[in-house]
Amino acid sequence: MWLGPEEVLLAGALWVTERANPFFLLQRRRGHGKGGGLTGLLVGTLDVVLDSSARVAPYRILHQTQDSQVYWAVACGSSRKEITKHWEWLENNLLQTLSIFDNEEDITTFVKGKIHGIIAEENKNEQPQSEEDPGKFKEAELKMRKQFGMPEVEKLVNYYSCSYWKGRVPRQGWLYLTVNHLCFYSFLLGKEVTLVIQWVDVTQLEKNATLLFPECIKVSTRDNELYFSMFLNINETFKLMEQLANIAMRQLLDNESFLQDKSLPKPRKPLKNISALKRDLDARAKNECYRATFRLPKDECLDGHTDCTLWTPFNKMHIPGQMFVSNNYICFASKAEEACHLIIPLREVTIVEKADSSSVLPSPLSISTKSKMTFFFANLKDRDFLVQRISDFLQRTPSKRPCCSDREWKWNLADPGCEEVPELPSSSPLAVSPTSALSNRPVNFCAGEVPTASQGLLKLFRRNSEELLGPKGAKEKMKEESWNIHFFEYGRGMCMYRTAKTRELVQKGIPENLRGELWLLFSGAWNEMVTHPGYYADLVEKSMGKYNLATEEIERDLHRSMPEHPAFQNELGIAALRRVLTAYAFRNPTIGYCQAMNIVTSVLLLYCNEEEAFWLLVALCERMLPDYYNTRVVGALVDQGIFEELTREYLPQLSEKMQELGVISTISLSWFLTLFLSVMPFESAVVIVDCFFYEGIKFILQVSLAILDANMEKLLQCCDEGEAMTILGRYLDNVVNRQSISPPIPHLHALLTGGDDPPLEIDIFELIKTSYEKFSNLKADDIEQMRFKQRLKVIQSLEDTAKKSVVRAVSGDIGFSIEELEELYVVFKAKYLMSCYWGNNRAAAARRDQSLPYLEQYRIDVEQFKELFISLTPWSCGAHTPVLAGRLFRLLDENRDSLINFKEFVTGMSGMYHGDLTEKLKVLYKLHLPPALNPEETESALEATSYFTEDVTTEETQEDKGRRNENGPEKEEKGTSPQDYRYYLRMWAKEKDSKKETIKDLPKMSQEQFIELCKTLYNMFSEDPVEQELYHAIATVASLLLRIGEVGKKFSNRPLRKSEDCKANNTQDPVSEEESPTSEQSQNSAVEQQPQADHEDKTCGDAQPEKTQQENQTLGDGSGEGQGSPLQLLSDDETKDDMSMSSYSMVSTGSLQCEDIADDTVLVGCEGSSSAARYGSTIDTDWSISFEQILASMLTETALVNYFEKKVNILQKIKDQKKVERQFSSSSDYELSSVSG
Repeated sequence: MWLGPEEVLLAGALWVTERANPFFLLQRRRGHGKGGGLTGLLVGTLDVVLDSSARVAPYRILHQTQDSQVYWAVACGSSRKEITKHWEWLENNLLQTLSIFDNEEDITTFVKGKIHGIIAEENKNEQPQSEEDPGKFKEAELKMRKQFGMPEVEKLVNYYSCSYWKGRVPRQGWLYLTVNHLCFYSFLLGKEVTLVIQWVDVTQLEKNATLLFPECIKVSTRDNELYFSMFLNINETFKLMEQLANIAMRQLLDNESFLQDKSLPKPRKPLKNISALKRDLDARAKNECYRATFRLPKDECLDGHTDCTLWTPFNKMHIPGQMFVSNNYICFASKAEEACHLIIPLREVTIVEKADSSSVLPSPLSISTKSKMTFFFANLKDRDFLVQRISDFLQRTPSKRPCCSDREWKWNLADPGCEEVPELPSSSPLAVSPTSALSNRPVNFCAGEVPTASQGLLKLFRRNSEELLGPKGAKEKMKEESWNIHFFEYGRGMCMYRTAKTRELVQKGIPENLRGELWLLFSGAWNEMVTHPGYYADLVEKSMGKYNLATEEIERDLHRSMPEHPAFQNELGIAALRRVLTAYAFRNPTIGYCQAMNIVTSVLLLYCNEEEAFWLLVALCERMLPDYYNTRVVGALVDQGIFEELTREYLPQLSEKMQELGVISTISLSWFLTLFLSVMPFESAVVIVDCFFYEGIKFILQVSLAILDANMEKLLQCCDEGEAMTILGRYLDNVVNRQSISPPIPHLHALLTGGDDPPLEIDIFELIKTSYEKFSNLKADDIEQMRFKQRLKVIQSLEDTAKKSVVRAVSGDIGFSIEELEELYVVFKAKYLMSCYWGNNRAAAARRDQSLPYLEQYRIDVEQFKELFISLTPWSCGAHTPVLAGRLFRLLDENRDSLINFKEFVTGMSGMYHGDLTEKLKVLYKLHLPPALNPEETESALEATSYFTEDVTTEETQEDKGRRNENGPEKEEKGTSPQDYRYYLRMWAKEKDSKKETIKDLPKMSQEQFIELCKTLYNMFSEDPVEQELYHAIATVASLLLRIGEVGKKFSNRPLRKSEDCKANNTQDPVSEEESPTSEQSQNSAVEQQPQADHEDKTCGDAQPEKTQQENQTLGDGSGEGQGSPLQLLSDDETKDDMSMSSYSMVSTGSLQCEDIADDTVLVGCEGSSSAARYGSTIDTDWSISFEQILASMLTETALVNYFEKKVNILQKIKDQKKVERQFSSSSDYELSSVSG
């Protein structure tokens, strides 16, 4: 590549000049190429340790002038071919021009200008994105691609100098972190180490220090553990590795591949050696932290943050902290934890003012909102820039401003005693008495046939109000009064100051009238609701009357959702629940519906109207409990892992016992998925939900630890899991809320309570208080860190389970051992994943449907299959191998969707590796018949059916028709909605019942197909140790079979003539059409007339099935795999790499000519020149051969029998395939061919 001219002072140091002229030198790096000796080893080591560009570009061109001591590097190259091209360009275009100049300075100026011009011209076509990366970084990316053979789509994120510990010896080298791989390269005194690990294979990442290893990073995969140390900044490296591994886990979980954010703000000053990708990932990490801290919508991006102070009127202080500004929010977090958090939506801001600075309060800024609150910030470093930013945002906000502001909402909920709360604009237009007679049939939401719950169902279904007048009612009023005082001091709505005082009030329980409001505030659901007016109503309208797997499951669970509560004993509550769950299933089809969502949603509906409940569900599923409610409940399993880890840390005595009993995995899922709502009395569990919306998952873990701690003594004495479950079940049943004003609801788990002693009641507020006293030092950041670690473990464990399930499902019918199948699955999955991050919009890389059975989740296309086939097949056919792979793919792809799953893949592989000679030959035979042979034939059902004998045809077409009818709608549904499992059950049942195919079921082979088979066999034997014997054997067999076909033709001639007499009135006969030496047009017309011929054959009494078959099979292969005549056997490309084929010639005594198989060569039988002719004529249409005849002939030749019956070890092939997965893209004479994987 051309380089911007750089000064080089010592042109001879470590370089050897190979070519020179008066103005330029071409040099090679010393030690590069053959025979480097000790100098080469030293130079190589220096290049790696110092990260010299000479390691990647060992050739360079220098510009020089005769009297000057300074040289200028103008080009470098990774291979001799590349550098020679540049050298020749310079000689041809510049030498003559330069000789005209008198002044050497002018020569140098001209050369530099010319080189800069060339570089500018080349860069014109480059994507502007690449220009963001600094030059040094681009050089490192080039090294990475060359060193590890990565394609251009594989982007480097960052690279670090470090040591890899191989045994007890550290190898100094460079660690390259790309989007999909971790790579390491080291070269020290001839010892080379190359590592390439996919992020999806990483099972654990740890940063630790041991006696043997100094502070190091440990990377674990299923096979080994790798240690890296001596980083300049180990924390930055580890954080980046975590991010990349997390992206890979997301890819495994929901097929979301990494997409770079192109909208990042450009840095104000260029950053040294930091790639755009690294900036992108850093920004992502900050955004995620920002959104989690302030519970903001998922699309909110942090624009910047700055230190400042905030005036807090409630304690008359200036609190130091940080201000965060994003597209739609200004947030503040105090440095002292929980001193104060503040969220100001820009939609609420009315005035932003710069106040006068003073020595006491430098750079003050006041922000006023619609709710008449004013926030006073000071000590802002870049106040003017910040004001400009906020002003820009405010100018864009009015158009998006919703019709309902926070101020209106506050007014709506101001009177806690009010029964009728005004509806929000996006609520349903109709509200009817809950006692209305309602039916179960599907209804139109907009027509208002069923009322929406325009307020919390609890207000509509309060059974008696005695409690409101007693001491409990008084307590509830006191709570409400406390909150009203709090609102007065700290503000109400989204702009409320959130402090330790707020948390104390939440711990004491939120009053029922305020519960919905505060849940919406603390969860952040209110922000999404007011910025999406009408969204829920539209979703309900779209989803009503639509049916899929999710809606079926919702209908089944509707009446199981809090059946003991009166709100869900009538159609009003049930209809509201149905609408919210169905709307969410349509909003997020990847989750759809998961059990436990119904329980949580029914509780949300008790305190909120439908729209509010919907947005709370969105906040729960997508932000607060990520991945909890997908098909594999990954999020709950991750938090279960955290719970086990915390139990080990805080309750070490109990941890071992719980592991032994296996209780944690059983209890935690039901506790976490339903937020204790399914295991505790409702009145108590709802207080847990209050704290959860304020604190997040930290609180659920904290309470879980407190419950285990309270039962420690009893649990330590348990003998089995059942006993432990009973103890915990009884305890949770008796957690009571004595302050609740709602009448107690009978709890389903109360059945567990037994024995003579009355159960000991536990007050929920005491339990919460204990949990804070003992376990409040849990930090949200630590939990996120633990979540990452557990996510790696859980997803890899699920992948292992999937592998075992798939292997178990296919192992019964396949000849491979379990170990071989597992290895094949790993290779198959790796090929699929490669398509996701390196493929160009391949169908296989389309979004993976998690609801499909494991077997269907990973599927590969024909190109990926070819790559696997070439590396794994025992039948290597040289340049013909891809052709054979394409045929096998078409044979395996029964549903014609151009994708095959793992079972189809191993079925194809097993056919080549297992079984006797007959089974293997059967596979080979089928590869030379439609549909494998000719893809065009599969497009026409009419032509496809004509390749079978008459009786087989009718059976097959009826069955295919049925299968097509079944598959049609299913195929359309694929990828858009979850598959119907009954379809798979029917499919598997059909597979079970299908009778085993016998050799008599195989159709006969036409002459053209037979020639294709011979061609494949010749290619297959070309690299075998006994190839001469095999060539002789196949020539003999082919000769014999051609004669057998000739003899068979004589027997079929008579019925053919009778058939022709029968259709004498026919204007044009298909046979004569076929026999005419014309090209595709005549073939097409023959195909068009085929149905008519078939019909007349059936009406003719003497016509025999064989004749029909032979006629119809003549065009079976069209043009074979080539482009020209049907007789074209091998293209130039296919033959050029094969060994000389002259050894086949004249091996049989005149019976078969096996000349050099080229474009114009065919196999010719001795009887009659019509059996097979030269290029340009047509194949004998009457000739055919059966599988039994081919098999019998093959059995006469020992060499052929031995070849097909020899065993090949597929595990060795897989091992070799992994080694050559990435071929190095270098092409110079030395390059890096000795690099070990």
